Parts: sequence; structure tokens; C-alpha cells
Amino acid sequence: MRISTNMIFSQQVRGITESQSSWLKSGAELTSGRRVSNPSDDPIAASRAVVLSQTQAQSSQYALARTFANQNLSMEDNILGGVTLSIQSAQEKIVAASTGTLSDDDRESYATELEGIRAQLLNQANSQDGNGRYIFAGYKTDSAPFVDGGSSAVTYAGGNDAITQKVDASRTMTVGHTGSDIFMSITSNAKPEPDGSASETNVFTMLDTAIAALRTPQTDADDATRQDFQDTMDKTNRGLNNALNNVLSVRSEIGVQMSELDTLDAQGDSRDVILKSQMSNLVDVDYTASISDYTMKQAALQASYTAFSDMSQMSLFQLNA
Repeated sequence: MRISTNMIFSQQVRGITESQSSWLKSGAELTSGRRVSNPSDDPIAASRAVVLSQTQAQSSQYALARTFANQNLSMEDNILGGVTLSIQSAQEKIVAASTGTLSDDDRESYATELEGIRAQLLNQANSQDGNGRYIFAGYKTDSAPFVDGGSSAVTYAGGNDAITQKVDASRTMTVGHTGSDIFMSITSNAKPEPDGSASETNVFTMLDTAIAALRTPQTDADDATRQDFQDTMDKTNRGLNNALNNVLSVRSEIGVQMSELDTLDAQGDSRDVILKSQMSNLVDVDYTASISDYTMKQAALQASYTAFSDMSQMSLFQLNA
């Protein structure tokens, strides 16, 4: 094989070019802090990094979902706190109004107070969030869930399905209860009616019945009328007690869910740290090793420049001399 000056020159140039490319790549890694910027840098690490990146994005989405869930549950619990106070206040009025020594005017005053509590409960049942969406309407958040028929009972016109949110890979929870589950339901262990009849579940109907009874004159009424009045007040008191227990049951459920969200957030934070560490091990630069490699490649490139400079001053005749 014939060796020419051009061949030697080309080999030297190619060697310098390769050394320079390797040195520049090492410098780019130090600058960016990433060992794998393109799939060609490390195909296996790059493919695993894609999977980890997807897992990180999913974890971030669940964290955001938990934030929204916590906000919804906190708002719901805050309103139900007011509902609790309203029902307790109604119970106090019912007990006080059941006293047999009251006059019809006194009972009328209690009826008026109960009307105010009823209006307050209706307003709470039709509460809206900061975006104008009705909280207790299920998925029908664009219209008021409770409709006051005036002379007729309050009816529920909201959605029948509670709002749920997926807050982790294997956990979906209720973040928005329907109004019917809160204001028109009782728990399974509710106090039954003494005569075995069905218990009233609509808290607004309970109040309407009591208000109507309080406005029925009792001063000159016969014993049967007075007994009907007392039975009605007793039934309303039992009903309000059942309604209160139902609201407290929902609030207890909300409390458990909020505690679970805190636990899931802590687990998510720990998982994010692990994922970040795994991602760093795959694609980030080991600065100690990289700086050493950069220095060695720089020295090799400088040596190549020196050798090329020396060799470029010589010809094949001089080499063979």
C-alpha cells in the first residue's frame, strides 16, 4: 500500500476533528448538566427517561386534582357547618314552641323564626362557588338544585350523581355531594317513627309542617287538635334530629377524605423525589467523571494539534531520511 503526504494529512485532520467533536460534546454535557440530550446519546436511558417523564407528568396531574378536591371539600364542609347550626337552631325553636303554656301569638312568633331558618337553609342548599357553580347540584352545576314552590314543598332539581374526582392512580373519591343526599336523606340508623310510619326525609317539609302547625290556633282548640299539634312537633323534632345526624355523617365523610388527601399528597411528594432521583441517574451528568473526561479530551485535542503542527512541517522524504 502506498502512503502519501495527502493520506497522512487526511488522517491527521480526521483524528483532530473526531477529538474536537468528542471534546465539544463533553463540554456541552457540562454546560447543560445532561448526559442524555438525544436518544442517540444513550438509547436505553432515553427510552426509560420517556417512561419516567410520563409518570412524573401523571403524578403532577394527580397532585393538581387533589388540590381541587381539597378546595371543593373544604368549601362543602364550610357550608355544611352553617347548615348544622341552622338545623340545631330550628330544633331549639321546635322544643321551645312545643311548650303548652304559649299563646297563639307566641307560636306565631316561633313560626316566623322558623320561616327565617327555612330561608337560610334554602340559601345554603343553593350555595355557589367562586365560579358561580352550584355546589350541591351534582353535575348540573349551572342551575339551582332546590326550587321553592312557595305554597308547595321545596323540590330537588339537581343532578342525581355526586361529583367524583380521580385523585391517585387507584383512588377516586366523591368531592361534591348532591343536595338530595344532604337535605333530603337520613342515615340508615335514623330514629324511626313510633307508629311505624315512614320517617320524613325532606328537611324543608319538616319545617313547613311545623310552621303550619304553629299557625293553627290552639288556645280554644279541643284535645284532639292539641294532640295533633304535639304529635306534629314531636315528629318534626325527630325528623330534624335525623336530618342533623345525616349532615354530620356527610361532614364526617368529608373529614376522612380530606385526611386521606393529605396522606396521598405526602405519598405523592415522596414518589416525586424518587422519580426525580431516577431521572437524574438516567440523564444527568456525573460532574466529577465528566470534568475528568473533559480535561482528558482537552489534553488529547491539544496533543493532536501539536502533533499535526509538527507533522505538517515534514514530507515523506524527510520521514524516510
